[in-house]
This record gives sequence, C-alpha cells and structure tokens, in this order.
Amino acid sequence: MTAPPAAVRVGADACPGALQTHAAADGALARVRVPGGLLSGGQLRALAAVARDLGDGALELTSRGNVQLRGLAAGTEPELGDRLAAAGLLPSPTHERVRNLLASALTGRAGGHVDVRPWVRALDAGLCADPALAGLPGRYLATLDDGRGDVAGLGGDVGLQALSPDEVALTLGGADAGLRVHPDDAVPLALAATRGFLAERAAQASSAWRLAELEDGPARVAARLGATLPAAPHRLYRDIGTTPSVGSVVQRDGRVALIAVVPLGRLDAAQADLLARVTGEVQLTPWRSVVVPDLTEDAVDDVAVALHRTGMVFDEASPWTRVTACAGRPGCAKSLADVRADAARAVATGTLPADGTRQHWAGCERRCGRPRGEVVDVVATGTGYRVGKS
Repeated sequence: MTAPPAAVRVGADACPGALQTHAAADGALARVRVPGGLLSGGQLRALAAVARDLGDGALELTSRGNVQLRGLAAGTEPELGDRLAAAGLLPSPTHERVRNLLASALTGRAGGHVDVRPWVRALDAGLCADPALAGLPGRYLATLDDGRGDVAGLGGDVGLQALSPDEVALTLGGADAGLRVHPDDAVPLALAATRGFLAERAAQASSAWRLAELEDGPARVAARLGATLPAAPHRLYRDIGTTPSVGSVVQRDGRVALIAVVPLGRLDAAQADLLARVTGEVQLTPWRSVVVPDLTEDAVDDVAVALHRTGMVFDEASPWTRVTACAGRPGCAKSLADVRADAARAVATGTLPADGTRQHWAGCERRCGRPRGEVVDVVATGTGYRVGKS
C-alpha cells in the first residue's frame, strides 16, 4: 500500500537566508548557513562585527547549527551579503539557503569512525557547483554522522552515517536506505540522492519542503538510485533528543575540547569575540551548544572560567541543558509572551514546570524552534502557560 505523505505544503518555501531576510517584529532576520557548524575564528569575529554594526548585537544559534542575525534595518541586505562573502560565509548567493549540513560534534577529534569534516566541505562544494540544486527548498537538510549516532536521527532528507572506517550507510528521510558505500564514495551518493529528491518532487508536481512529505518519498528516491528500502531497516542511531556531553573531552591528539551550552542559544558579540580569541575554530551544534576544540591542557581551566563568566554553561546538570525557547516578544508579533524572559526567570528561581524535564517554551501554537524528540511544550496562551506533551 502506498504510504501517504507526511504533510501537505502550500506555496513555496520562504525560509530566510542571508540575502532573503524575514520581516520580524524587531526588524529583518537573516539566517546564515554554517555547514557542519564549523566556523573559523575569523568568521566568528566577522559575524560578531556584523551583529554589532547591523543587528541587535547577538548571534542566535539554531537547531541546525546555523546562525541568525536579528534586528537588521531595512536595506542592509547588500552590505550584509558583502561582509559575509568577504568572510567566506556566502560562497554562492544562489545556493545560500540550501547549505544546511549537520555534522557530528567533535568529529575528527574524538569518537566516531571517520572525520566527516571533508564530507562537509565536499558536499557543500557539490551543492553550490550544481545550478539545478539551487532549486532545493530552504528546509532541505543533510546529516553527516561519523558513526556516533548523534545527528543521523535528526530527520535529514539525505544523510550519511559511517558504520565502520570502511563502510557508510545512506539515509533518506531519516531512515536507512539500505545502500552501503566506501567513505570515498559517500559524498557522490549523497549528491545523487539530493538530485533524486528534486527529481521526485518535480515528478509529483509537488511543492513539498521535505523529502518525507512526498508520497513514498524515501522509497521512490531509493528506487532512482537503484535500491529498495529494506523491509526491516537497521537502526543506525541512538534515540534522538539527546545532547552531546557538556564539559571537557580529551581529543585523540591529547588536546582538550570544551563543550558549552549557550542559554537559549543567544550568543552576544562579546562572547563570540572571546571564543574567536581562544581557539582557531569552533563548532556549533544542533543543541545550541558550542564546541571549543584544540586547547592545551594548561589553557583549559582559564578558558572555561572565562567563558563561564559570560554565562556559558559547562555543568551537564544545569537546567539550561534542558530548556529551549522560541524568539517570543518583542521579536515575534505572533507571540503572546516574552517567553525567553519567562524561561530565564523560571531557571533562576528553580520554578521550571514539568519537574524541570526537557522543555520548549513557545509564544504561540506554532512552537517555532521546537527540538526533535521527547519534549514538554510550555505554550503561552495570553493568560499564562499551558504545559504538556503534544
């Protein structure tokens, strides 16, 4: 029997980008794609400067490891584009909204079977090099998992997961597609699957934003690749909704990486500048945390103290590891409450609902920014909050 599509979308995807901004209540909002969440120190400084000069002075970390800039004045898009391009953050104006690539945290430094950072660079380059792929919806997502299983379960349209140092699985719509290749052939397969998504979308005359929204989308794309979805797909990843370790991790080379949660995903320009000073590269994760790698043992404590003083969280028992929120008031005209301030107050006073379990605060029923997995919804109603699971 033919499986129904997961959802029906009407109209083109209007997902914001760095050049195609969204008109929010507090000004224009731009979303800068950061493939793999990987930012050099110079790029981080450039983003901090843009936030100060053109926006509200902060970077918002998203659940796809990207960065949002809020409070942009009308007409600043050309300057924003020029400054991002100069920093290497806008390699293709035509493809900038489709460069949504998630990579395993700490990949190439600790854990995992392979280093997926070369996959990030190659897949990004492959996307940008194909004019047809500029037609992908802005919600397209690729997950590049080094074998630890942290991003494979985050619902990517196309995904790669290393099963061993010599074998990689393809996932479609977050499920095992049954195809296995050598790591050297993984990126070409992911690009072929991405083209298959576009081809099937066109064949169905669909405006679907995600592969799973097409009728039998994963199966039909697999068929285009000469494969059949397994009847009992192998479980490739751990339960979604978990976060990477918070604190310190010893890398393979003996150096240390720090992982800090950024409360509510809001990183101010001063924090970004500090991060840029202490390391040559950071990795933003889908859990609104920041990996600060390649620290020498004698520098770890000083860096951790400096970042902690700015409000970053290294304690895995902290409630901030379990609380997320949408923009709320005043940034969103649809919001019925200043949810970020209310959530922060609840954390500070120890009055989080639902016994402090993993929860997402939202200003309206849309629940924007809600993470995947088991989450309690704390939804503003205009007369308080409704708490419960959807």
